Amino acid sequence: MQSNSERKLGRQAIVDEAKGKIKKDEQRRRMLFLGSGAVLIAAVLATVGVVVFGSPQAESDDNSAAGSMIEGVESFSKLSRGHVRSTVAFPELPPVGGDHSEDLTNCGVYTQPVDTWRAVHSLEHGAVWVTYQTDLPASELETLTSNATENSYEILSPYPDLPAPIIATAWGKRLQVESAGDPRLSEFLSTYLQGPQTPEPGAPCSGGVQG
Repeated sequence: MQSNSERKLGRQAIVDEAKGKIKKDEQRRRMLFLGSGAVLIAAVLATVGVVVFGSPQAESDDNSAAGSMIEGVESFSKLSRGHVRSTVAFPELPPVGGDHSEDLTNCGVYTQPVDTWRAVHSLEHGAVWVTYQTDLPASELETLTSNATENSYEILSPYPDLPAPIIATAWGKRLQVESAGDPRLSEFLSTYLQGPQTPEPGAPCSGGVQG
């Protein structure tokens, strides 16, 4: 038969065990709560990030969509990108891509025609090449020159037998306009200078050949 003291000790042990179990349950619930809170916060932050900044893919799609909205822009796909030592016959003039010289044409303003073969290498680096007819009025040329000096990834040069007064080309893209004041020209530049179509974005447009 248990004494009073033994019974008290037994009850105390049961109480202590119950308290320990309750404490463990509370700790487990606290951890689950904290874990759920962390997951919720992470989900909220991720959602905010997508809403504010957007995903890289979405941004690229937006840029492509913006370019497609410029009336008159022609697109060319499946362009080769080899560096070759022999001359290349381009199907489009001025060319919009294809095999090209190992050297590039330095971006800048030129008063004489530049080497087509090298200029394509510059397009590969994200440059826009603006060409104009050799008899373009001086006022038009002045506007083109002013714009070109503001863009470190633009080539401006005359081009013999051009089918339009002014043609802007980027890698896989081309726009023909009648006037330097055509707003589509500035839209083309802002969209395709180092644009989403660039095969080698960030590559330099300097350190090559003048012309």
